[in-house]
Amino acid sequence: MPKFRLAVLLIAMTLVVASCGAPTVQRAGGEQDPRPVVLTTFSVLADLTRTVAGSHIRVESITKVGTEIHGYEPTPSDLINAQDADLILDNGFGLERWFERFVLSVDAPHVVLSDGVEPVDIRSGDYSGLPNPHAWMSPRAAQMYVDNIVRALSDLDPAHSAVFEANGQALKEELEGLLNHLRTSLAGSGALVTCEGAFSYLARDAGLVEAFIWPVNSDNEGTPRQIKDVITFVEEHNVPTVFCESTVNPSAQQQVAKATGAELAGPLYVDSLSEPDGPVPTFLDLLRYDINLIIEGLTR
Repeated sequence: MPKFRLAVLLIAMTLVVASCGAPTVQRAGGEQDPRPVVLTTFSVLADLTRTVAGSHIRVESITKVGTEIHGYEPTPSDLINAQDADLILDNGFGLERWFERFVLSVDAPHVVLSDGVEPVDIRSGDYSGLPNPHAWMSPRAAQMYVDNIVRALSDLDPAHSAVFEANGQALKEELEGLLNHLRTSLAGSGALVTCEGAFSYLARDAGLVEAFIWPVNSDNEGTPRQIKDVITFVEEHNVPTVFCESTVNPSAQQQVAKATGAELAGPLYVDSLSEPDGPVPTFLDLLRYDINLIIEGLTR
């Protein structure tokens, strides 16, 4: 908290100076970019928003590719960049705890993209009873995100609302296709075991039972009791493959795999896209990659 307050004070002084001659947003070639600016909290939401927006909105992510989102600390440059935003989009469900402080320092409206999604409650740990924040990992729930993005962009830029609606509908059809693929391939049977409990919504879509080492990323990842409980679950459910995510240390899950003989597959992608030349440069790529990896692991 003291670090954040210091950052806010530094930004306040910077903005006073910058207001006398703040730089304008420039397109390639030097001409001024007149498009509205939308800021999202992480790269997954940025890609979803770009897909809906097409070329009519400039979309930026506060956090960069590969960043672990839960414990992120906003930087002074984040706050400076946010001053140009016409709209900020966040996930909600307590994912971006840092965002509650961040948004108070930014004079822009914001929309919570998980609004309308039926939450899955966390069952254990410090977050017990709170909603699991990873709703975008569900092809079904992600369609609600798309609807919320379409409405938010249409309010911001009514002249292009028909484009946003058409792009959103096309994206929802892709998501519905992934949902059908998931359900058909797994047929509501099997158990999904991951490092973090980031796949509760996807497991609900597929009718899978679920276990994980820790519910939400924290400093207490992979305690001996957590690892022991997952080993017992894997043995009882005869789970052939366990998984871990790209932004966390897989060592705890490696212990589970060694103790049970299960294969450790992955990484799965959740909180961040990859670089453009990586395996999941877009949100649809991320879901498709994860779903296919899970299907392959649970049906081998």
